[in-house]
Parts: sequence; structure tokens; C-alpha cells
Amino acid sequence: MIRLAPGARRYAFAPLLVAVPALVVAPPVGFVCLLLSLAVLAFFRDPERTPPARGVVSPADGRVSVVREEDGRVRVGVFMNVTDVHVNRAPVAGTVDSVTHRPGAHRPAFSKESDRNERVDVALDGTEVSLIAGWFARRIHPSVAAGESVDRSERIGHISFGSRADVLLPATYSMDDVRVEEGDRVWAGESVVARSRE
Repeated sequence: MIRLAPGARRYAFAPLLVAVPALVVAPPVGFVCLLLSLAVLAFFRDPERTPPARGVVSPADGRVSVVREEDGRVRVGVFMNVTDVHVNRAPVAGTVDSVTHRPGAHRPAFSKESDRNERVDVALDGTEVSLIAGWFARRIHPSVAAGESVDRSERIGHISFGSRADVLLPATYSMDDVRVEEGDRVWAGESVVARSRE
């Protein structure tokens, strides 16, 4: 059976509820609603992932949209397309120091302005993961709390209908440790985005 992220049934139920009578009264409308319900379930799919032996793994499925240095640290951002899995995973193992919601705008997640978007920051033993809402996404659902221990690749949340997830690496990492480039395709919990040379 396919595992689904929390909230899938709630979002899929409304179009399904409309589809049932509409298939009798107005079949084209009912068919569209049925397809919409199935698309929502597909969007919320939550497959199992197996992390590699070592390295900082991607927090999201998608394409690398940001690789840059800021204030002496390296940020790697992953843009999630509508067809990508939107469950986010811990890039490293450790204890969650804090989970902080920051209100903001809802700009397209692939644009530079998205740095000011609404987000949830998860601080994890010197590594920070930012779950960033986009123009269409309005729901960020963290699934961890301060004080919890997580394994590398463990689920830490998901974003309903959007958007971007960033990893801000500890200061001990440099650009030479990054293993991806902008435009690369990555998978949450499996693709290595950085690895120390030590």
C-alpha cells in the first residue's frame, strides 16, 4: 500500500465528494473532479528512502536551485516541482534544537525573492533546514519538535503544494565539500549534497 503524507485524505476528499454525484449529473465535471482527487493523492505520496553510507543528504526531491556562500556558511536549496514528492527529510542525524515558523511573502520558490517567503526553520545540531512556502503553497507541516532525535533521512515534515527546501551547512563545510551543482536532480534522503573531505 502507498504511504501518504498527513493531510492527503483531507485535500483529496473534497473533489472526490463532488465527483460522485457529478459523475451521474455531469459526467465531464465528475471525471475532472475524480482526476483531481487522484492527483492530490499522488502529490502526497511518501515513498521509503534509503540513505547512503555517509554525506549530507538532500532534504527534498527536485532540482538544485541554490548553491551559495552566505556569512561564512554554504546554502544548498532544492526546488520542488508539482510532480515531485513533497515530504522533507533530515539531511543529517542529530537532535532538533528548535523549530521556528517565520511568516513572510509567497513568491515563486524558484525566484530570488523567495528568500523572504514564509518558512519553517529546523535547527539540527549545527545544520539548519528551511522549509519554504511558494506562491501556491500555504501549508508547511513540520513533523519534529525541539529535543527530538532524528536519523539521517528521517521525515521531518512536508509542504502542501510547494515549494523549496534549503540546507544551511555548518561552518566547517566549504564550497569544495558540495557534491551538487545548480540544475542537478536530487532525491530526499538519498542524494548526497555535501560530504566532508575528512
